[in-house]
Amino acid sequence: MASVLVLYAHPAPHKSRINHRLAAAAREVPGITFRDLYELYPDFLIDVEEEQKLLKEHDVIVLQHPFYWYSAPSLVKEYLDLVLTYGWAYGEGGTALQGKIMLQAISAGGSEEMYCSQGRNRFTIRQLLAPLDQTAFLCGMRYLAPHVIYNANQLADAASIQPLAQRYARLLTALRDETLPLELAAAAEKINDLIPA
Repeated sequence: MASVLVLYAHPAPHKSRINHRLAAAAREVPGITFRDLYELYPDFLIDVEEEQKLLKEHDVIVLQHPFYWYSAPSLVKEYLDLVLTYGWAYGEGGTALQGKIMLQAISAGGSEEMYCSQGRNRFTIRQLLAPLDQTAFLCGMRYLAPHVIYNANQLADAASIQPLAQRYARLLTALRDETLPLELAAAAEKINDLIPA
C-alpha cells in the first residue's frame, strides 16, 4: 500500500459548501494522513522541518483546495515556497521527493464548459495548473491530472455533495491501494473518470 498525505487548504472553511465535506470524507479513509494547513498555520509560520519529514514519509501528496484565481490559496504557495527547498526537493542533492506522486483535488465555481479554449476562462484547469505540474516535475515527482469538482457554487445541499465526497474517498482509497492506472491518470485532462465506481 502507498502512504497518502492530504494537505488541505481552505482559508474560510466555515463558508465552504464542498471542501469541508471532502475533507471529512478524506479523514475517514483508513491509512490517510490528513493535515489542515490553515488550522496548523493560521499565522503562516510553517514548520518546514516537520513538513519535510511528512513529505518524505509519504508516497502520494494530495493538495486539496478551492481553485482561487486560477491557482491555490496563498498558504499553499507559502508552503511550497518554504518547504520545497533547494538541495532538498530539487537542485543539487535535492532528491527527497523523487518518485513520489502529486495530485490536486480542487473545487471550481464555474462549469467545465467555462474551462476550455472557447470558454470564459480560455484554458482548461489542467493548463492553468501548469506551474504546479512543473513544480512536481522539477522535484522528480509524477503529477497526476487534477480531481476537479465543477459548479461548486451551485452545490448547496448534502444530497448533491455526498456522492462527490464518496467519489473523492474512493480516489484516495485507490491511490492508497495502488489500483489507480497511473499512466492514464498522468495523461488525462482530469482524473475524475478514472476513479473506481
